[in-house]
Amino acid sequence: MSDDKRVGNVPERDDNYTHNIHRSNERSLDRRAFMKTVLGGVGLFAVSTLPWGTLAAKQLLAPGSGKYPRKKIVEAEAVKTGEAVEFFYPSDHEGALLVRVGEDEWRAYQNACTHLKCPVFWSTEKNELLCPCHHGKFDVMTGEPLAGPPRRALPEIELEIEGGSIYAIGVKPYET
Repeated sequence: MSDDKRVGNVPERDDNYTHNIHRSNERSLDRRAFMKTVLGGVGLFAVSTLPWGTLAAKQLLAPGSGKYPRKKIVEAEAVKTGEAVEFFYPSDHEGALLVRVGEDEWRAYQNACTHLKCPVFWSTEKNELLCPCHHGKFDVMTGEPLAGPPRRALPEIELEIEGGSIYAIGVKPYET
C-alpha cells in the first residue's frame, strides 16, 4: 500500500500514536486541562488581591505615618476623678473611652475589645475597663488585658491638655 492511499483513512489498530484518540471524548477535562484551570484561577486571585496587599504592606512597613486629626474631647473640669467619657476617634465610627485616673492624669483607649471587637466599658465601682461579651478586663493604666480571652492591649489614644481642655491627637501603634 502506498503512502498516497493512506491519506484520509482511519489508522489501523496497532498504530501506537493515534489509537487512543476518540473524537467523542476530546473535550473532556483531563489532568492537564484541570491544572491549567486551577493555576489560572490562582493567578487571577493573586493579581486581583495585589492592590490590597500593597496597601497592607505599606501600612505595616510605615506604621504611624497616617495623620490623625486633633479633636477636642471634653473640658477637664467636667470629668471627676474615677469617671469616664465616651467619644469617637479617629473617625466618627470608632468609639473611644477617656478615663480620669488622677487629678492631672488621663488615659484614653479605643473601646473595641481586641478579642472580638465588643465594646469596652468603664466600671466606676471596680475601676476597670470591662468587656461584657467574654468577661475581658483591661488595666486602665496600660490597656493590657488582665482577664478573659483578649491577648493584646487596647490601642491607646494620645492626649494633649491645653487651656483646660482634653484633646485626642493620635493613636499609638501596636508594639510587638
